[in-house]
Amino acid sequence: MKVHEIIRQSDKTLLTLELLPPVKGSNFDGIAATIESLIEFKPSYVNITYHRADIVTVTNSKGKTERYVTKKRPGTVSIAAAIKYKYNLEVVPHLVCGGFTKEETEDALIDLNFLSIQNVLALRGDKRKNDMHFVNEENGHAHAVDLLKQIKNMNNGIYLHSEIANAVPTDFSVGVAGYSEMHGDADSMEQDLAYLKQKADAGADYIVTQMFFDNAAFIRFVEQCRNMGITIPIIPGLKPISVKRQLEILPETFHLTIPEELRKEVEKCKDDKEVKQVGIEWTVAQCRELKKMNAPALHFYTMGKPDNIVKICKEIF
Repeated sequence: MKVHEIIRQSDKTLLTLELLPPVKGSNFDGIAATIESLIEFKPSYVNITYHRADIVTVTNSKGKTERYVTKKRPGTVSIAAAIKYKYNLEVVPHLVCGGFTKEETEDALIDLNFLSIQNVLALRGDKRKNDMHFVNEENGHAHAVDLLKQIKNMNNGIYLHSEIANAVPTDFSVGVAGYSEMHGDADSMEQDLAYLKQKADAGADYIVTQMFFDNAAFIRFVEQCRNMGITIPIIPGLKPISVKRQLEILPETFHLTIPEELRKEVEKCKDDKEVKQVGIEWTVAQCRELKKMNAPALHFYTMGKPDNIVKICKEIF
């Protein structure tokens, strides 16, 4: 079933999860352990992230500098299929602009269609680790809205090359990202909302937000979206703080704020075990308020470490 249909048919706040593909060389066991620890709470669907390749520079034994491309977390499409058919769960593989040509995007969508996977999340994706700014692949998309338009074209039977025989229309439900505290590359919140409106107007079916720790920021974001005429469901993204260094890392990486009350509670902790408990309690309180607001779902970024998510779900679901 498609995500927007799952949301429309439910009269309660749903649970949804986001998983990382395992690092290259690892197997499916970590993914399986995460799902099996949370499946009792009946997640409605599972997102699987995509990670673009990085360019790595090394010096060989002769002192010569070499550059090569490495992908640390491959396998998004195959992992999505494994989850769907092993656990009978709906899956939402991510597609990103970075690292994909338009042809490779089309091929990935064809593979997903073959596998009867009807949901994708269309993202620009992150810049490479050593790049100052996001750089798209040659003959790839620079913006998520253009990736979204390609997916919607395929839903209408329009492929990249008109000479393709038997071009069967696909039927993807497409989600997009929203930023309750503004994307780090945007010049202003107004600009960021205008880009989000473009994605909604281009046919996005729902929005899932980047993580946040201040519900007031999410409430304000939803109001701003509705005032602009964005009517599709908006799903809050959540991640409990689990280690003290995240007080600095998360704001820098994800362009978000840590409420002063939460910061003070974390700084008082003697070790990361206490930090994890503070993070659980804070997120439980967030979830209870978001459920009262009738949020369509609570979307948890598990980061491959589900034990704190399990404790939260026991309180909420």
